[in-house]
Amino acid sequence: MKKVNISEKVSKAIETTKVNAMKANEFALHKTEEIVTEGISVATQWQQVTDKALKASIKLMENQQNMVFDALETYKNHFAKGKERISKLFA
Repeated sequence: MKKVNISEKVSKAIETTKVNAMKANEFALHKTEEIVTEGISVATQWQQVTDKALKASIKLMENQQNMVFDALETYKNHFAKGKERISKLFA
């Protein structure tokens, strides 16, 4: 029978554990960096989309506001002409 050297086996197991822990740490670090980089990229894209949407919506609001004021101006003019006609009829 062969004699088993326990201290040698323990040292080898500790060294293997260290190597595997370092590999796992490097993998986790690399994947975390990929995730953060991808997150920043996606956030940048959404920021650009949001910027375009806000600019377009501001332009739309401006157009709607102009339409409302134009309609009010038309109504005012129509009302004033109607008032003149009624005044002529009953004056």
